[in-house]
Amino acid sequence: MENVTIIGELMNNSYARARRAWEARKLEGFQQLACIQTDLGADYLTLNIDGTRNLTVKPQEMLEFLPELVPAIQETTTVPISFDNPWIDFHIEALKHYDRSRSPAPILNSLAASRDRLDEMIELVAEYDTLVFIMASEKFLPDGASAQCLNAQDGYDTTKHFVEMLVTKAGRRLDQIIVDTGLTPVSADTYGMVNLGLDTMRLIQADPDLEGIHLSVGLSNFAWGTPKAVRLLLERAYLNLGLEVGLDFALANPEKTLEPLDPGHPMVGKLRQTLELGRIREGESQEDAGYRQVEGILKICSEGDYDG
Repeated sequence: MENVTIIGELMNNSYARARRAWEARKLEGFQQLACIQTDLGADYLTLNIDGTRNLTVKPQEMLEFLPELVPAIQETTTVPISFDNPWIDFHIEALKHYDRSRSPAPILNSLAASRDRLDEMIELVAEYDTLVFIMASEKFLPDGASAQCLNAQDGYDTTKHFVEMLVTKAGRRLDQIIVDTGLTPVSADTYGMVNLGLDTMRLIQADPDLEGIHLSVGLSNFAWGTPKAVRLLLERAYLNLGLEVGLDFALANPEKTLEPLDPGHPMVGKLRQTLELGRIREGESQEDAGYRQVEGILKICSEGDYDG
């Protein structure tokens, strides 16, 4: 997709094909998913073999499979892998078996304020010369703890904090850093988190000291829970709004049409107006505004105008 780097997400146990391949420990299943996404033009391939709500995966099971799985994927494609897991031992094992002679630099996904052994994860980024995802949805607290970011300034400050660490401790350039600002399902967003993410992007994009840094979201999260007939249009309309504020990466399903809509498409205007409904007005709470936004999304879903 023009202007947006796609990280294909099909090798994730949230998808049935990946889950079946994992449960059978079938390398050919993962290879097939890698080839499908490569042929569709994905720029990176997510590898996430962690558990889901309906699937239990033990940490040791992941560690035992990675030495076979990573080389098997690289046998079928030269597209670099984005290793997606909060656990450092996963990344240690995955990067150990990643062949840089076959593929460009991988991505370590992700660093967050709440991560255990965060300094060691940063050392891994330097040791293996990776690109790196940082989560701008969690902030550092003065006592060393972490908390969810509840406004765009928090997300921006978290980004600056991570950039300082990655530049000084891992020798990263800004163009090797990808900021995930977070993307909540819009159908349940009563706390204004979609606007928070877009506003965080605006602050980052406006800072000349952050020029060159990448901005990303998990696109499939956005329209989760909405009718299938409207889901893709909502995702594509979100891309229109994201591109306006600097979005240039997306974790997404490359089997979909991953292009923004024509700027004049009605869904772009409807989504923009509905997100504005989620802005707090004088004398009301964020929940008041959030429920108004959700009502707007429900109205879009009920109109049946799915052409596009």
